[in-house]
Amino acid sequence: MTAFEHRTVSRAQRYAGPIFAVYSDQVTMSDGGVVSRDVVENVGAVGVIALDDADRVVLIRQYRHAVGGELWEMPAGLRDVDGEPPLTTAGRELVEETDYTARRFDLLVDLHTSPGFSNESIRIFLARDVAPVPEQDRHPRTDEEADLEIVWFDLDEAVAMVLRGEITNAATVCGLLAAARARADGWATLRPAG
Repeated sequence: MTAFEHRTVSRAQRYAGPIFAVYSDQVTMSDGGVVSRDVVENVGAVGVIALDDADRVVLIRQYRHAVGGELWEMPAGLRDVDGEPPLTTAGRELVEETDYTARRFDLLVDLHTSPGFSNESIRIFLARDVAPVPEQDRHPRTDEEADLEIVWFDLDEAVAMVLRGEITNAATVCGLLAAARARADGWATLRPAG
């Protein structure tokens, strides 16, 4: 079977904002037709599953307006600083959202969050050898982050929370399950963070 090359024959921008843009594309199909596809282009993101020496994972509870409530999530953030490597972004987000830093990072998993309509991808790192940030060096939090709840959970309990439907943020679900699997494999499946 020969792979068909889908081509975008036209594109119209519908919205442009600081985090994402929306386009309506006309795309060729293998049957010779052309279809319309709406696409959300995003800058991408990183996430961090941070484990301490007791196999506890730090999660944050944060208000998410789009779902109308608070969600348990891993520390995460947009790749919105030009030229900043993903690992640097991950370390910065860990510090800003949890008041912890890590000396060791490994690459846990990469995923596309909603490939049916968005190009958003997220790279999830495993952070270990964590330590608190000194009080005077902590990042001031505003907006939704001002009310963050920061809690350490046993990794097995966090996985159980996923299975009970208490953790529903897709990237966090993926990161927690990947971390549990990597731990079960003796960390042998981890990739280098760089």
